[in-house]
Amino acid sequence: MQHLSTTLNGVGWARALMGVLALVVLAWLADVVVKRVFLRLIRRVAAHTRSTWDDHVINRKVFDRIAHIAPAVVTYMGIAWALGARLPITDLEAGAASAPAMLLVLVRRVSLAFIVLTTAMATSAFLAAVDDIYRESYTEAANRPIKGYLQVVTIFVYVAAGIVTVAILADESPLLFLSGLGALTAVLMLVFKDTILSLVASVQIMSNDMIRLGDWIAMPQAHADGDVIDIALHTVKVQNWDKTISTVPTHKFISESFKNWRGMSESGGRRIKRALHLDMNSIRFLSEQEISDLSRYELLRGYMRDKREELTKANERRGDEDTIPERRRLTNAGTFRAYVFEYLKAHPHIHDGMTLLVRQLEPGPEGLPLELYCFSNDTAWASYEAIQADIFDHLIAILPEFGLRTFQQPSGSDFRRWADAEAPAPSGSSDSGT
Repeated sequence: MQHLSTTLNGVGWARALMGVLALVVLAWLADVVVKRVFLRLIRRVAAHTRSTWDDHVINRKVFDRIAHIAPAVVTYMGIAWALGARLPITDLEAGAASAPAMLLVLVRRVSLAFIVLTTAMATSAFLAAVDDIYRESYTEAANRPIKGYLQVVTIFVYVAAGIVTVAILADESPLLFLSGLGALTAVLMLVFKDTILSLVASVQIMSNDMIRLGDWIAMPQAHADGDVIDIALHTVKVQNWDKTISTVPTHKFISESFKNWRGMSESGGRRIKRALHLDMNSIRFLSEQEISDLSRYELLRGYMRDKREELTKANERRGDEDTIPERRRLTNAGTFRAYVFEYLKAHPHIHDGMTLLVRQLEPGPEGLPLELYCFSNDTAWASYEAIQADIFDHLIAILPEFGLRTFQQPSGSDFRRWADAEAPAPSGSSDSGT
């Protein structure tokens, strides 16, 4: 230690200043050479290769971060030469009293700490490149993303780099700081609570295959309804149908309920569940002429034939002369329900392997609901809406053929028409003769 102090104290300030300036120039030259020669060479080599993994590494600027190490290494190696001290590289004399000796120690520590942090940043960029390569190379990447796990590794890398950096600057062993972390476990658990929850949630999400990239999910409490575009350690990004982005904490998918529409997409059928409200005042028995006319419809021919035979057999029973026998007759609502069922069965865009129902719901103030419950064989949103609209357009238009009307709340024009109908006719002028 005395040798270091004596050597550095004997160096003139002009010599030290010139040495430091020369070291700065050397560090700058090293930075220029690495960036303009080394990086350009790597980019040219990567551009001429058939594989794409090197392109992802370059796009994530892994080598750009590694290049920043060059001037730090030159500074670390050359500071002793710049100050005129001849010592081993690893000899950090923290107890030296002279200003040049303190400068030597400070520059070396800062340079070494910078190298550690830069290495951590390069490692983080490389892990991001690994995720890009994985997504591009494996078809199961959308079902089994690894971004969350790589982010956990990144956190450990930065934590380790932080501990080593502090140890270098304080000239203490990293084990000393690690031993002190045991007492801070409770604090660390509190600070990294969300990270721990997200890590556990990510493992459960991946193992149970709860969400994938591209899934349509709906989580009303988080105002999320759209496609999953990113699954990270802490957050899941959902692009809503209005093109806004909802960011949902990953652990919310474990603690709260949400709807995943993937099953609908994979099944090949999308449910149609909508009701026509029939005006109950228009429901009545069919006359023989109406039965004959409706029997001409292709979809109703078999139904009307079978019903006629069934009703004929049921009505053969005669009652007493003083009683009116109970006769079964066809209604326009029942016949229309049969028509809707046959129409859906024959429709080319209705899935024939899934549930198909046409049922009456409980009558109410809005008429008699006739609900269609079926599945389209096209799950695309636009196609699904078009199929559903075409079906109900046709059914509403054909209702008058059955003598039925849809129920609709009266509007202003209805009230005006009724008022005009009830208004007294204007009295005509009488001709008086003379």
